[in-house]
Amino acid sequence: QASWLMPPSLRCSRPQLDGPRVDYRQKAAAAGRIPTNYLRRELGTTDKEILTSRVIDRSIRPLFPVGYFYDTQILCNLLAVDGVNDPDILAINGASAALALSDIPWNGPVVIDYYLKTKKQKKTHNKTVIHFIFNFLLIVMLEATAENILQQDFCHAIKVGVKQTQHIIQGIQQLVKERGVVKRTVQKLFVAPEEIVESISRDEAINKIRLETEEQLKEKFPEAEPYEIMESFNAVSKDIFRNLILNEYRRCDGRDLTSLRDIKCEVNMFKMLHGSALFQRGQTQVLCTVTFDSIESSVKSDLISTAVRYVYLWMFFLSFPPYATNEIGKVTGVNRRELGHGALAERALKPIIPQDFPFTIRVTSEVLESNGSSSMASACGGSLALMDAGVPVSSAVAGVAVGLVTKYDLEGKDLEDYRLLTDILGIEDYYGDMDFKLAGTSKGVTALQVDLKLPGIPIKIIMEAIQQATAAKREILQIMNETLAKPRPNRKESGPVVETIHVPLSKRLRFLGPGAYNLKKLQAKTGVTLSQLDEETYSMFAPTPSAMHEAREFIGELCKDDQEINLEFGAVYTATITEIRDSGVMVKLYPNMTPVLLHNSQLDQRKIKHPSALGLEVGQEIQVKYFGRDPTDGRMRLSRKVLQSPATTVLKTLTDKNSIVLGSTAPESSTSQ
Repeated sequence: QASWLMPPSLRCSRPQLDGPRVDYRQKAAAAGRIPTNYLRRELGTTDKEILTSRVIDRSIRPLFPVGYFYDTQILCNLLAVDGVNDPDILAINGASAALALSDIPWNGPVVIDYYLKTKKQKKTHNKTVIHFIFNFLLIVMLEATAENILQQDFCHAIKVGVKQTQHIIQGIQQLVKERGVVKRTVQKLFVAPEEIVESISRDEAINKIRLETEEQLKEKFPEAEPYEIMESFNAVSKDIFRNLILNEYRRCDGRDLTSLRDIKCEVNMFKMLHGSALFQRGQTQVLCTVTFDSIESSVKSDLISTAVRYVYLWMFFLSFPPYATNEIGKVTGVNRRELGHGALAERALKPIIPQDFPFTIRVTSEVLESNGSSSMASACGGSLALMDAGVPVSSAVAGVAVGLVTKYDLEGKDLEDYRLLTDILGIEDYYGDMDFKLAGTSKGVTALQVDLKLPGIPIKIIMEAIQQATAAKREILQIMNETLAKPRPNRKESGPVVETIHVPLSKRLRFLGPGAYNLKKLQAKTGVTLSQLDEETYSMFAPTPSAMHEAREFIGELCKDDQEINLEFGAVYTATITEIRDSGVMVKLYPNMTPVLLHNSQLDQRKIKHPSALGLEVGQEIQVKYFGRDPTDGRMRLSRKVLQSPATTVLKTLTDKNSIVLGSTAPESSTSQ
C-alpha cells in the first residue's frame, strides 16, 4: 500500500472471472462537513462515487494482461479535499501509481490531468473539461464535457494533453525504478487454448449453433474447463467477424463502414406529457419524456467535492430494463450501467439548456430496445423531447458511436491495419476494440466518451474517429430536423404555470396564516406551491392552468375583505373595540380591517393588568395614535396613552388603499384626494 492523498489499497486473490474492481469513496469529513441525515454518517454509495469508480475502472482495465480475471480490488478513499481541485483526477493518478508500485501484472502507468478554457465572448468564459487517460504516448480512455466547443479546438486540446501528462508518467516511472518493483508471474491466464481453437472449423462457427459446437468440443476435449470451450468458440467467431471487416470492408448487417442504420423520429407521442419523442436507430429504440416542475424540486450538489453548493435545475434519468436486450432479470434500483449511460446523455444535452428557464427540467429516457449505443440514442431523443416541450434550447443535439477493429503483428506490438465503423451494433462493440461516443450540435462538441479494450491507440486514430463521427452527427441532425427543426414557440396547455404574487409586508401575516396554515391549505387544495423570492414577492407554481385558476380564487377569497387604507405616521384615528382580552383590546380603524391588538401598556399612563380597569367595553370608540408598523412582522403599532399628554392632536381622514396583487409585477403606490 502506498501513501497518497487518496491511497488506493490493492488485493489480489483467487480467480473469479471478474477481473479488477474499483471502488471510490468520499467522506464528508474530507470537506470538513458532517452528514445531515438522521444517523449522521455516510449511508450508501452516491451517484458521484459510482461515476468516478466507472471512470477509474475504464482507465485501468485495458492495461491488464489478456485473460487476467483474478479478483483485484482498488479502493480510493478521499481523505481531504480543498473544493478547488477535482478529486477524480487524483483518484485515477493515485490508482495508477499504486498499481505500478505493486507486483500485480499491469502495463501502466496511466495519468489524467487536463482542462481547456475557451473564450466565447469578451465577458463570458466557458470551461470545457476533458479527461485524458494516457499510457505513455497512447490514449487509453477519453471523457469530455464541453460547452459546444469547436472541433478544431477539441482536437488541439487532445494533442496538448499528450504533452502535459508525460511529466506525471515520468514521475511514477521514477518511483517504480527507485523501489525496484518486480511484477509477479501469473500462474494461469484464462484464455482459449490454441489446440481447441484450431479444432473449430469456420463452417462449424458459422453454420452450427453454439450449443451443438460446444457439445462436440466437450466430447473431443473431456478434460477442458467449460470457460476454455466457451472462450475458444468466441475466439473463432471474433476472428471471422474481424477479418470480414478488415479484408472485405463488410459488416455483419451488410452496411459499409461509414453508413448509418435506418433512423425514425416521432414527437408529441402523448398529449398529456409536457414533451415526448421516440427515436429509433436500427434495433435501438428509446422513448424520451420531459417533465417540468417547480424550482424547489431541483437537485442540490453535495459539499464534499465542491466548496459551494450548486442548484441543478436540469436532470436526466435513463431506464434500461432487461427486456430491452431480450433478457430476463431482476428489476431493482438504478444500476451502474444506467447511471453511467444517463450521465453521458445528460452531459451531451446540458450545454443547450437555457440558464433562465422558470422550471426544473427532468428528462427521462426509457430504453425500449437496445442493440448498440442507447446513450447516444437517448441524447437524440432527449433533444427532440426538449424541443417538443417548448424549451428554448440553443440548438439540437445528436450523438453517434464509432467502433474500431485493429490488426497487429504476430508479436502484438506494431499496429498493421485498422478500420473505423460508424454507428456500431452491440456485436461490433463486443468483438471490436473501441467504443467511441461523440455528441454535439451542428457547430461543436458537447460530450465525448471513449472506452478501449487495447492498451492504448495512437492519436491519429482518435482524430480520424472525430472526423467520422462529426460527419455522421450532421447526417443524424438533418434527419431529426425533418421531424422537428426548432423548439415549439409555446409550451403545451397541459403544462405547469408560474406567476409572481406581491404581498405587502403588512399583509404577510394574514396571507401566510398562523404556522403558514394558508399556504399548506392552498397546496393541499390546489396543488400549487409558493416560494419566497424577496420580502414582498412570492413565486407561485401550479402544475396546470386550472390549478392556477383555483389558487387565484383561493387567494382572492382570503384577501377580499382586507383592503388596507394607508395611514399617516403620527396621526390620530378613531378605533372601535371588537374584543376584550387579558393582554389588551382588539380594535379596528375601519370596518373591513383585520383587528389588531392594543396592548395594556399602551392603554393608559397608569399600569393596568386588565382593560376592564378602565371601563372599556366591546363596541366602544376610543382615540389612538398611529406609529407605523413593526419592521419584522408588519403589525400595526397603536397607542392610546400618548394622547393623555397635553399635546394637540388632529384627526386624519383615510384615503389610500394597498392590497395583495396577483401578477408579474409589484403594484405602484397611488394617492387620491
